[in-house]
Amino acid sequence: MHGNLRARVFDRNATVFRAAVIGWSRQVRRGTADWSAGARGRRAPPWDSGRVIVGVGIDVVDIARFERALERTPGLRGRLFTEVERDLAGRSLAARFAAKEALAKALGAPRGLLWTDAEIGRAGDGRPTLSVTGTVAAAAAERGVTRWHVSLSHDGGIATAIVVAETG
Repeated sequence: MHGNLRARVFDRNATVFRAAVIGWSRQVRRGTADWSAGARGRRAPPWDSGRVIVGVGIDVVDIARFERALERTPGLRGRLFTEVERDLAGRSLAARFAAKEALAKALGAPRGLLWTDAEIGRAGDGRPTLSVTGTVAAAAAERGVTRWHVSLSHDGGIATAIVVAETG
């Protein structure tokens, strides 16, 4: 008996869902769908925002290993970081390097990018920012990237970064 009841509940839920989808798709086809905020809790459809994610990159860096590499190779700071970034603490540099690696991945890892053509800064509210010039700006423009989203973290000896490249 319980199995039969479950089947009926499932059938009813599936029917209600199908009716909602059919009704919604009719509204969309007719152009009568109400996407304004507050209309039954709906927001504008994502395709109306004009923004499209072009790429996503993520990277992790072992902080202790990265700090040892910086000590072992003094010229590495100059090759990887802008003047503004070079004097930061090791864990901050590791997170910024992870962000630069993630940036390259978000762009599809094109050849010829210079690490110093990307600078990870900080907005007034503490959020990380990404400024690009030269080779990185050219690669971003080629892909239509107009906006960046960056997230940095360091915990447990690991620095992580995520970069999202967006158009619009």
